[in-house]
Amino acid sequence: MHRFTAARPIAAVAAVAAVIALSGCGASQQGATTLDKDAKVELTWWTGQSEQAQTMLEDLAAEFEKDHPNVTIDVSPGSSSTEELLQKISAGFAGGSYPDISYAFGSWASQLESSGRTLDITEQVTDPEVKWDEFSESARGTVQPTGEKTIGFPAIVDNLSLIYNKTVFDEAGVEYPTEDWSWDDFREAADDLTDESTNTYGYAYSVSGSEETVWQFWPHLWQEGGDILDDEGLAAFDSEAGVRALTLLQEMAIDDKSIYLDQTDTKFAQLFASDRIGMMTSGPWQLYDLNTAKTDYGVVQLPGTDGDHQTVSGPDIWALFDHKDKNREYWSYEFTKWLTSAEQDERWNVAIGNLPLRSSEVDSDAFKEQVEAYPGLDVMAANNENAINVRPTIKGYVGLSESIGNAISEVLQGQGEPKAALEEAAEKANTTLK
Repeated sequence: MHRFTAARPIAAVAAVAAVIALSGCGASQQGATTLDKDAKVELTWWTGQSEQAQTMLEDLAAEFEKDHPNVTIDVSPGSSSTEELLQKISAGFAGGSYPDISYAFGSWASQLESSGRTLDITEQVTDPEVKWDEFSESARGTVQPTGEKTIGFPAIVDNLSLIYNKTVFDEAGVEYPTEDWSWDDFREAADDLTDESTNTYGYAYSVSGSEETVWQFWPHLWQEGGDILDDEGLAAFDSEAGVRALTLLQEMAIDDKSIYLDQTDTKFAQLFASDRIGMMTSGPWQLYDLNTAKTDYGVVQLPGTDGDHQTVSGPDIWALFDHKDKNREYWSYEFTKWLTSAEQDERWNVAIGNLPLRSSEVDSDAFKEQVEAYPGLDVMAANNENAINVRPTIKGYVGLSESIGNAISEVLQGQGEPKAALEEAAEKANTTLK
């Protein structure tokens, strides 16, 4: 199942950015210049999915075709893996063989917009029937990477929530987290849960330096009032807010020794499932494995700072592309609007165990059934309201992520101090950003 999309590798963005920039100046063969809604249209849709999700989407496309006999949709995953889609799309720009609709990681949005090949549906989504406000702020922001154009619809949403191991809490005699927890409450509980004699830790954090390390840090930064970038598009995470945020993690790791420092990005989840870690910040993709392991867990929103419980989301998108054909443009939009409506979303995103795209789906019978199977999904869905800020989709984000990821990892392992490490990381990030 295609669950874990938010923190996938983003290095591929840098590898193809130049290709997209070069191919954006190419010309697409002119199609219909005036709209004829009854004209026969063939659309190409790259789903980026496999197995069960792909089958579900193929069935939905067939249903749309039945209701609109003039429309044919050529449905395929697009490539052998989702990560390879960006490179294939960019090559298609150069050769004129790119799709009408494609799944895309949110981190690609800026590159896709800069190609000059995306549709702008900003005016269309203001239609009240679209119910654009039902998508989270983070999801809406991801399909509007520069704020000037809307290049598609949200496809999959997620967020970081606090997952706690009830067995570890019960054995330590610590009360379960509540939605009102502060980070001070969190730190105290993590310390109480840590037991050196049994190699049990209160919390876990990635020190691989990857995007997993980085996106776990952003909620701390935002809650402290900090920003990733300033108004000029340069690094701003080395602010006093950033120092405060990193200092909390440093003190837990170095002073309290309550954090399991994971070099792999994967072992902490295994240790949590086997009752060796009390808390982790993770998302809906984790619940399937926890249920399979029969781990006794609970879910709440992230602890907050002065009542601010902001989280980070990694929305992915359905990007729409311009083929200079009014008929293809119209039906690409109409199909994607239909696909992302609450009724259809319940039949694939919710059915496969993802969070619902829209706030209106949270009370649906379909989602309630999934909550029965995967307790905590409802909390995570409600937590989308706390996904306010958007991770930058700018071209230099890869370098920025590498810089601050290494800084965080060094500080948590006792190899640096927050202020100096963040300042050095900001300097390196700005080299890329400029």
